[in-house]
Amino acid sequence: MASTGGDGVSASRLANLVAPTIVAAFEAYEAEFQALTRRARGRFDRREWRSALEDSTERLDLYGEVIGRLEQKVRAQLDSRVSERLVWAGMKAVYSGMIGGRQDWDLAETFFNSLTRRIFATEGVDQNIEYVDSDFDPPRAQEQQLLVRSYERPDLESLIEALLSDGWVKSAFDDVRRDAAQTASLLRGQLQGLGIAEQDVTGAEILAAPFFRRKGAYLVGRLCTTKASPPLVLALLNTEAGVVVDAVLTDVEDVSILFSFTRSHFHVDLGPAHALVSYLRRLLPRKPVAELYIALGYHKHGKTLLYRDLLWRLAQTDERFEQAPGTPGMVMLVFTMREYDVVFKVIRDHFPAVKPTTPTAVRSNYRLVFRHDRAGRLVEAQEFEHLKFDRDRFAPDLLGEIRDKADQTVKAIDGEVVVRHAYVERRVTPLDVYLREGDPAAARAAVVDFGQAVKDLAANGIFPGELLPKNFGVTRHGRVVCYDYDELGLLTDFVFRAMPESESEDDDFGDEAWFGTGPRDVFPEEFRRFIGLPRELLGVLDREHSELYEVGFWQEMQARVRRGDIIDIFPYPPTRRLRA
Repeated sequence: MASTGGDGVSASRLANLVAPTIVAAFEAYEAEFQALTRRARGRFDRREWRSALEDSTERLDLYGEVIGRLEQKVRAQLDSRVSERLVWAGMKAVYSGMIGGRQDWDLAETFFNSLTRRIFATEGVDQNIEYVDSDFDPPRAQEQQLLVRSYERPDLESLIEALLSDGWVKSAFDDVRRDAAQTASLLRGQLQGLGIAEQDVTGAEILAAPFFRRKGAYLVGRLCTTKASPPLVLALLNTEAGVVVDAVLTDVEDVSILFSFTRSHFHVDLGPAHALVSYLRRLLPRKPVAELYIALGYHKHGKTLLYRDLLWRLAQTDERFEQAPGTPGMVMLVFTMREYDVVFKVIRDHFPAVKPTTPTAVRSNYRLVFRHDRAGRLVEAQEFEHLKFDRDRFAPDLLGEIRDKADQTVKAIDGEVVVRHAYVERRVTPLDVYLREGDPAAARAAVVDFGQAVKDLAANGIFPGELLPKNFGVTRHGRVVCYDYDELGLLTDFVFRAMPESESEDDDFGDEAWFGTGPRDVFPEEFRRFIGLPRELLGVLDREHSELYEVGFWQEMQARVRRGDIIDIFPYPPTRRLRA
């Protein structure tokens, strides 16, 4: 592309020449994003589960690829003036004029920010060349009839039958009447728990397109009653016999888990994200808006909203950053604010010898988690660079730890702290802390779910590397998730072995293994010995998940992953299923 950045061209002229290039790139990105999203319906109809996961990965990679190509174009156009902030301030003004009437203006602003931060690597933010806050007020709420389908019938069974018969997918249902009857029966019990009688139900409204993820399709909306408007989510599966209703969700917490920060993104074809997020926000009032955007696949805009929320918190409170509770990691230094629900993780300068990894390998693992289906058991991390804070917002002991252990990543200079690279994650309670401080019943339940979390990860082709409670956390819903990715890897990259039989007592009691081992060798029967649970809780794990200690379990899971099996991992409890 020919350069337009000659010295004789005015800044305003350059801005008018280059801003359309950015708008065009954004429109191309959105078109491709939507095309990939729309594939999901056909994948579900044809039961192409492996291809559906590949589409998800392709959509995740799309943003970075588009921004990379755009950066090259803009650098070529601006040439020697690519770092001239006056030009970029003008480009932002022209760009704002071009996106002001769009329903996806919010995503367009984030897109511009992604480009400027590629060019400038700005420490902190620069209001003149970035959208720190939006330049626009949200558009008027669209008529909800554009987003939802409404249903009114005299009883629950006919209401559900009408809803299911409305052509959501091309595949035929196995038996609509049967599923309507069973769904209505399960729904009656759930409504009774909410204090709502069947005669209180006046209808339902469902968002006008299914939410697709992995092997499931979800009809998402709410019931209309004379007392309240609880969520209504019907989970559909496409079986060999046809489409069936698998589960009914009316509890806000169940639906919140469905949209969890530990799960991969939905594919839903419903037009502008802002209107959809506004609707979902009414169903899930406690769910952060950033997480809803991320759940829909707009992870970069979710990151923008996370950062805006951070700036707001810093402006509205005097909270200081301090070291996060839990056992300090050998690879990551973790800090947070006491009342903040996210944590910041930075890579330490040096790792002990027992951690044979590198910063590059750690970043690779985080990238693996981002691109891999997370199965509700891996915390999604947002990657940030060049964050800048006032130094007095950091507790002295944290500053000392940073100076001693992470000086290459975090710099405290002239009253400021600059974090060159960090991962930002939702805050969860470390499992070891939860087991130590929680009541016995909750601790036992957490250990059971810990074992299930390890199995779910294995079913999804992931091995955490270390099965230690300090590497896992507990969400506010009581679900156990993995958040330490130092030694995480693909399940098929490990070698699961039985312990060789020793030939003498000297072999058994020696300080070092008497047999050869490779860097990825794993001995499951040793898990019980090193897992570090108290005796009672170890007994719980023994009773519920003893197969975790067996080589055969792990080798069978590897074989299934290598065959390409997509193993069912349901994002709801068995009690919500029609056929548990």
